[in-house]
Formats: sequence, structure tokens, C-alpha cells
Amino acid sequence: MDRDQIHAATAQERRRIADLIDDLDEAQLSTPSLCTGWDIKTVGAHLVSFLAEGNFRVTRFGMHRGGPDGAIDEAARRYAKRPATEIAASLRDLADRRYWRPPPQAPGLLAEVLAHSGDIRIPLGLPLELDPQTTAIALDFLTGPAPLGLVPLGRLRGIRLRATDMDRTWGKGKEIRGRAAELLMAAVGRPTVLDALDGPGVPALRHRMSR
Repeated sequence: MDRDQIHAATAQERRRIADLIDDLDEAQLSTPSLCTGWDIKTVGAHLVSFLAEGNFRVTRFGMHRGGPDGAIDEAARRYAKRPATEIAASLRDLADRRYWRPPPQAPGLLAEVLAHSGDIRIPLGLPLELDPQTTAIALDFLTGPAPLGLVPLGRLRGIRLRATDMDRTWGKGKEIRGRAAELLMAAVGRPTVLDALDGPGVPALRHRMSR
């Protein structure tokens, strides 16, 4: 996939999330997501805040209250005060927008939106069905040299990820096996999915996530 195709896949997943948010009731919207401290609605609001304001503006806003992470949290909670229908409509309208991210931009944006799709769907008991080709591209980024903001340094060191739904592996070391979608969620630090994976690398990754 070239850069434009990756952006198109990213936009498509944003629209899928918007459609899902439109279908959720208040109890579902208030369900805790896999993003610590955020409910489902706030994850959707986070996606909108970056698309509406841009990375630089969001991270600059509120920097004095806790650095970039605090600024991101503040922006997400600010947008989460809006009705869910407005959040979904904004995400749909802005789906094709490309906000700035340190290079490589396109794969990083794709990895982020796929991860947030899992952050929403898994707690709701919904299947996480991601396109294998786009998930592989996201995993290429997450296991690469600079997955900025998504994978801390050392989390995947000495670990090989092996997808059971495609003929792909990433990394070297103790193996973790599972569907590419669950491997992606594990790479970005969501311990909930570890029970769906197997292999000698699972205990090591679980320990690293707990630190």
C-alpha cells in the first residue's frame, strides 16, 4: 500500500468508529475503554480533537497542566462534553483529514486509529475485525525503530510476534502467537488481549506492561 492508500484505510476506520458511536446507547458510551481513565465516548472525542485542532495545538493547549499527555487528556475530555451524535458526525466529516505526526506519518496514524478501534470494541464485547493488510502495515510501524507515542522503548525487545491469520512475523526472540488484531493491541500495551495470545513471550510482555 502506498501513502495515499494508507490514509484511505485510516479514514475508513475512522468512519467505522463514527458509525459505531452512533449506534451506542448511553450505558455503552459510558463503558470504560481500554484507554485508562477514558470511557468509550471519550476515546471517540480524542480522535475528533486531534482532527479538529491538529497535533500541535492540542499538545500546546494545557501543557502547563501535565505535559503532552495532560494536554491530550484535557482536549479529549473537553470534546467529550459534546453529544455523542455530534462527536460521530465530526469524526465522519473529518475522517479524511491528515494531521501532523512525526514521520512516518501515514502508518503511525493508521496504527493509532486501529488501536483505538480495539479500545472501543473489546470492552463492549464486539469482535475486533480488522483488515489483515492494513493491520500488517500498522504492525510494521509498531515494531519498527520509531513508533513514537505508541510503543515505549524496550516493550517488544526480544519478542517475536507471529500472526496466526496471515503468514507474517515481526521481531526476533520469544514468540507470541495470535491474530494480527490482538498482536496489534498487545504491542500498544493493552493487557486485556494477552489471554487471547499464546507462546513463551506472553509472560515477558505481561510483566513489562505491569511495570
